[in-house]
Amino acid sequence: MSDIERRDDLLTAVALTEFSAHTEDIDPELSRRAWQLAVSRLIKYDVQPEDAVDELEIGE
Repeated sequence: MSDIERRDDLLTAVALTEFSAHTEDIDPELSRRAWQLAVSRLIKYDVQPEDAVDELEIGE
């Protein structure tokens, strides 16, 4: 697995988490599905959701 693929997966997980948070009140089922997809990508790399941004070194 390449570093680029890992970074893409983690970035996607962050975006899905953000999407999930913003759609929770609008469409709870869609929000839940986005969260599940995010978690599946994070599990692949053994990264906790709160650590994903740090793993990507965003804002540094």
